[in-house]
Amino acid sequence: MITKNAAETLEKSLASIKKIADEIIVVDGGSSDDTVLIAKKHHSKIFNYKGRLWEDQCQIGLEKAVNDWLLVLDSDEVVPQKLSKEILSVIHDIKMNYTGYYIKFQTHYLEKPLCYGGENYKKMVLFKKKFGLVKQTLGHYFYEVKKGKTSQLKNKILHYSYRSISQMFVKFTSYGIRMGKEKYLGGEKSSFKKIFLYPIHMFWARFITDKGYEDGLFRIPLDLGFAYMEFVTYVSLSFFNLKNKK
Repeated sequence: MITKNAAETLEKSLASIKKIADEIIVVDGGSSDDTVLIAKKHHSKIFNYKGRLWEDQCQIGLEKAVNDWLLVLDSDEVVPQKLSKEILSVIHDIKMNYTGYYIKFQTHYLEKPLCYGGENYKKMVLFKKKFGLVKQTLGHYFYEVKKGKTSQLKNKILHYSYRSISQMFVKFTSYGIRMGKEKYLGGEKSSFKKIFLYPIHMFWARFITDKGYEDGLFRIPLDLGFAYMEFVTYVSLSFFNLKNKK
């Protein structure tokens, strides 16, 4: 688990894996809140990371783990009891010949579960250490397995990513700036179209095309938030482009 100022959600996340984890690895990116104290309370092995790349922070976690099977969580994710039992079942079944498992996620917005609008997804987060590989793209990191067969578990990880309007927009601002920089490093140029039309397309894609409206009108601020993040991304990219010209 990689962390930075995650005290708000870390307790619940670590408590959810207490009965299934032989070891807990926390790679902290310089928290100034109670994140490290909470991690210590749960007898985690804590490693400090002073860099800025999520991929490198995740790689440290992979290298420090000693067990054959790894479950990768973010600090705002919770493993419910049914999923815990399922995880223990598959990793201890010698007849299973898989090197990794995808797990579906149940995202929550203001404590309410979402099922549409891009929030119904799965990720590779349970895998054998020797086959694990971490990658990063556009403000997100993800895991793959180098070889072998993969499968998917039935139960879901609960993801409490959007806990309040203010927290959500702080998060989207940070992500937008990070993605703008990644696009700049990738050689992309900003434009009027990208700054003003891409955000509109983002909202339409999530709320209309991907049927976000099925979750209810309460999620409109969330999809406006994604549009805002798209706006911040390309405004940031334009600043990076201008700075490079000087």
